[in-house]
This record gives sequence, C-alpha cells and structure tokens, in this order.
Amino acid sequence: TATTEIYTLSLHDALPIRMKRISLTQYLVEQQREHGHIPGQLRLLIEVVARACKRIAIAVNKGALGDVLGSAGSENVQGEVQKKLDVISNEVLIEANEWGGHLAGMASEEMDSIHVVPNRYPQGEYLLLYDPLDGSSNIDVNVSIGTIFSVLRKVGHARGVSEEDFLQPGKHQAAAGYCVYGPQTTLVLTVGSGVAMFTLDRETGSWVLTQDEVHIPEDTKEFAINMSNMRHWAPPVKRYIDECLQGKEGPRAKDFNMRWVASMVADVHRILTRGGIFLYPWDKREPDKPGKLRLMYEANPMAFIVEQAGGMATNGRQRILDVAPGKLHERVSVILGSKNEVARVTGYHAEAE
Repeated sequence: TATTEIYTLSLHDALPIRMKRISLTQYLVEQQREHGHIPGQLRLLIEVVARACKRIAIAVNKGALGDVLGSAGSENVQGEVQKKLDVISNEVLIEANEWGGHLAGMASEEMDSIHVVPNRYPQGEYLLLYDPLDGSSNIDVNVSIGTIFSVLRKVGHARGVSEEDFLQPGKHQAAAGYCVYGPQTTLVLTVGSGVAMFTLDRETGSWVLTQDEVHIPEDTKEFAINMSNMRHWAPPVKRYIDECLQGKEGPRAKDFNMRWVASMVADVHRILTRGGIFLYPWDKREPDKPGKLRLMYEANPMAFIVEQAGGMATNGRQRILDVAPGKLHERVSVILGSKNEVARVTGYHAEAE
C-alpha cells in the first residue's frame, strides 16, 4: 500500500512512537493535489526513473559477484574510458523509459547524441537528461556513486524531436534528482517546491520518505575541492581557499575542514545534509573549456536541487540555471552549496574582473 504504519522507539524515553511511512507515489500524488504542477506524465516519468535506479542499485551492490566491476573497454563521447557499470546503467535507463509514453527523447553523458523514442511507442511531452553513473572512478573501490537526472518539457508541438529541443537553460527544468548508492540507497528529488529525500527499503522494495523540506545552512565550515589542482586555479578560487586554510588566524576567523569524495553525488549529498560548499572550477590546464562538469547532466540538476534547498549555484560569474547551453555536452565551472559561501566566491570573481 502507499501508506503503512510502523512503530519505532524514541531515543529519549524508549516508548513506541507511531509513524507513517509515505511512499514516493503518495508523495507525488500529494504534491500534485497541493501544488497542481505535477501532470500525470511527469509523475509516471519520475516513478519509472526511480524504479530504474533500484535496478542500478542492485547491480552496484553485487559488485564483483555480478561481474560489473572494471572497464567496459570503450570510451564515451568525451573520450573517457567507460566502466561496465556506466554502460549497464545507461541501458537500464533507456529500457525503462522509452516505452512508457511519457518521453519524447533522452540524452545521456554516455551517448554521442540524443535517443529519440522509437516510433513503435507513443511519444510524450518530456525530455530526460541523465548521468547514468556519476563518480565512476570510485566504482572499483566501493565508494558512494550515483545517478543524476534532469527533466525538461519539450518545446513546441511538432511530433519530432531534435537536439535543439534539449538546449534549454536549467531554470526551465520540470524536475531534477539524483540517487546515491551508498550505505543506504537514497533518492533526492525536487519538482520545484522544495527538496525531499527517500530511502530505499530493501525488504519491501519501496522508496520511503525520510526527509522533507531539506534546507542547506547559509553558512558553513566545510569546503569540497580537489586540492591537487590548486596551482591551476584562477586567482578568485585560490584566494577563497587560501582564506579558508588560514583558519581562525585568517580573515574568515574560523577553522574550515576539507572534504572531497571525487563523486559529485556524494559531495552534494553531504552539503544537502549538513551544509558546505562544492567547487569544481575552471583551471588553466584546458583554458578553452569553461569547466569540467557537464552543464546538462550534472550542473543543471544539482543547481536546481541546491537552490530549492535554499542554497546557491553559480559558475563564478552567473547563476548556473541561467546559462544558455550551446551544445548537448557543454561543460561548465561549478560552485554550489551554502548561500553565503557561494556568494563570497562569486563576488571574488566579480572583483577580479
């Protein structure tokens, strides 16, 4: 059933407390009733993506037992070596979504071009973009990885779909989310009215709401960045990190801790849980590229989630959700998390210019 009742023990008095378990389906239905902006096709799409994430979670959890570790012996469109789980996850998401009638097309970090819904299936009004397995460098060492997804409405009424339909600024997203495969499998979702977290109950196979109205603290003492690239950073980023490293004796007058998982879903999930700032900035090793992360598959959905949780996300110069993409696999510099820290780094960029 959509809602069941469970009993748990209070940490304070050890007395049973009756709690309601709200499923993903019930949450979406209630959001539709309260806010009226989740059409049936969008609700179906989110539920299908969530089911696909459960299948990916099973493959991830099997690890070496399922022969899913190691390289697939191929490269994606960016020239990166694909892991077996990259390919498996991409196929799972295509197979789950192409026949339901809710999509016109899909785009993936692992595919050269868009995947148009075959003519033998009904075509819907939404577009799905995703990174099937973020943080794949961590697959073989059993560190948290995840799936990131973004949903856009198809612009125009023509039945056909082209790459141009996908090139919309992130502010037009209808929904976004990610699933992190860690000690718990957690689905984080926004449909434009706040952020909710769901935990996969492995015994029942259902997504259960475990946190609603997620809020990122405006201030923080934690930053996440790959310090090995310090010598390549632009001056505003180096200035900010230098100030953090000076601790109480420096201009910030407080000690900072550094955290870096090298898996965006894990780093962003930590920020959503307790605050922080995540930076993956431009650096001078590839000066012609605006950044490393993909705008459409990573930056836009994460920026939407972070903003809905009260945080901020910029590329150092402008709000990420306002960036107009020029191509499907466009890259971008990313600075997101606690509002006051992101504003400070963005301000440093403005001063430098």
